[in-house]
Amino acid sequence: MVFSSLTFVVLFLPLTIILYFMSKNPKWRNAVLLLFSLLFYAWGEPIWICAMLFTVTVNYICARQIDRVKERGARTLWLFLGVGASLGFLFYFKYCGFVVDSVAVMFGVDSSFEAPVLPIGISFYTFQVLTYIIDVYREKVAVQKNYAKLLLYISFFPQLIAGPIVNYADIEEYLDERQIEIKDFYEGFLRFFVGFAKKILIANTCGIVVEKIAGASEMSLGGAWVLAIAYTIQIYFDFSGYSDMAIGMGRMFGFRFLENFNYPYISKSVTEFWRRWHISLGAFFREYVYIPMGGNRVSKAVLLRNLLVVWMLTGVWHGASWNFILWGLYYGVLLIIEKFFLLKVKEKLPGIFNHIFTLLLVVIGWVLFYHVDLSQGICHLGIMFGVIERPLTDAVTVYYVKHYLLFIVAGVLASIPWKEVSVKVAEKPRKYIEWWTGILQPIVATLLFLASVSMLIGQSYNPFLYFRF
Repeated sequence: MVFSSLTFVVLFLPLTIILYFMSKNPKWRNAVLLLFSLLFYAWGEPIWICAMLFTVTVNYICARQIDRVKERGARTLWLFLGVGASLGFLFYFKYCGFVVDSVAVMFGVDSSFEAPVLPIGISFYTFQVLTYIIDVYREKVAVQKNYAKLLLYISFFPQLIAGPIVNYADIEEYLDERQIEIKDFYEGFLRFFVGFAKKILIANTCGIVVEKIAGASEMSLGGAWVLAIAYTIQIYFDFSGYSDMAIGMGRMFGFRFLENFNYPYISKSVTEFWRRWHISLGAFFREYVYIPMGGNRVSKAVLLRNLLVVWMLTGVWHGASWNFILWGLYYGVLLIIEKFFLLKVKEKLPGIFNHIFTLLLVVIGWVLFYHVDLSQGICHLGIMFGVIERPLTDAVTVYYVKHYLLFIVAGVLASIPWKEVSVKVAEKPRKYIEWWTGILQPIVATLLFLASVSMLIGQSYNPFLYFRF
């Protein structure tokens, strides 16, 4: 089940809300959320609940043992068992087939290994349970003795299958008791409406453009650029729309999740882009990989190693394919070049130049990210920059640009933080902001939601890109 389905919007979410608020006792409210979270996850493939339960159970036992024993060696052993079991499970489902096939190709033999089906959301819930057991080991959080509460933390449906990655420390207090005011519920609903519209009206329509141009018999120069730009818009609004819906629903039920996106396409450097894009993933790698390796308080050679390792892992996290590894290393190299050579130079250049240059690098990165077949990605870039000669345009590109240009433009405009712009431009911004948030915003959000539902009724194309991660 996905948030952007009629089943979820018309049936699942309203029923969850009704039963949740009918339950006055915090324990019963937790029970409602846990029951519906497990139902949500089991909707498509019930068998994969076993994988999630295995991960939660192993880490529950290991964390209890870490809390119980006092010897450092024993505590470390239980940590390794919990982390090893979680990562081993993730490796088997997500990377085992890729490794076997790569080794087979390297030695020139045929591989008959059939890769297992990837459980939805395994990368997200694995990382979440790692934040729990590692922080218990570090004594940053108290061990959770109630198994049901730990299972609720991992399985809570708003953030279960595609994040944001929620640290246990950030949600610990909400597992016991939550105060929900009308304002929180109202703002949560608005946030959900906006995320829903971003997904249906912008991400899905740009996705149609991407799919049709990519499926054309021969890609033109114009088609290559339109595909790249449309995918750049699609992936942002697909994932940020999902994050908005997750944050909004969490707010409705009394949970406060941290932001996961902050208008990344206004960035003026690659460093800034990654501070604004998928914030929870960046925070995880910084806290649990980069800093334990020494962070930036090391020699230059070790720092270079740390950056490359973190960004290779970032690529690998997204998928078991060479294009994801290259994409991660691409950003690792860009950040190294920027950190050691370009930052002082870029400070002297006009902001608009830095912005356009950064966006160009991001678009190139998304081309590598999009094509699982690495040779197709390189060919796509070759067409974009004239290395491979192709016609200027083609009938397929012209047709879909003509029919979906409005949605592409809407995506560009919605990538700009207009509230911040109005504050800088308006002489009396507070009045306009209060007018927008108090009157116009709920009206616009509701209209966008209704338009999204109307479009969803007649739309068969409704993928979610981050399901594969």
